[in-house]
Amino acid sequence: MRLPRGSHLVVASHNEGKVREIKALLGPHGIVAVSAGSLGLPEPEETGLTFAANAEIKAHASAKGSGHAALADDSGLCVEALDGAPGIYSARWAGPTKDFRIAMTRIHDELRHKGLTTSAAKFVCALCVALPSGEFQTFEGEVHGRLTFPPRGDHGFGYDPIFIADGMEETFAEIDPAKKHAMSHRAKAFEKLLHSGIFTESL
Repeated sequence: MRLPRGSHLVVASHNEGKVREIKALLGPHGIVAVSAGSLGLPEPEETGLTFAANAEIKAHASAKGSGHAALADDSGLCVEALDGAPGIYSARWAGPTKDFRIAMTRIHDELRHKGLTTSAAKFVCALCVALPSGEFQTFEGEVHGRLTFPPRGDHGFGYDPIFIADGMEETFAEIDPAKKHAMSHRAKAFEKLLHSGIFTESL
């Protein structure tokens, strides 16, 4: 699987925060990225039991629907004290309006119910690149840290305001977005994707 500079790639997401981050990662490689949302592609039902499985479902759906290569991300927050929840259900915890304040409040409430004020946690990201032919490759990355409440910061999206990566004191929503892009779970998965040689320099 090879995508030379100038190739069109559909970012298989309707989450504008994810689309922005992925476009920023793709930019230096000369890939022309468009979102599934801008093409009017429907969101497939995520029936997988892992991040990788759900990323693959979304990538295949966008590749087939658009006729172009597609890159899908499935990612979420896994809280150690909640046995890995919300995990693959991270977006669903935000409800139909995708209001992550609801999800962050739920995590806080469930921790307090256990007599806890924080927990170790990790962000997990699976990236899948799929071609209309059905060929695909999947890559995963993780970043470990801890939770903090109340939420802090105006950058980022999702659970970023309550997550502090190991070795840091600021949340993902407080640090400069470029700094987050360089160290996030998505960046680590993307680094593995780059090392696979999918993006080539030749036309």
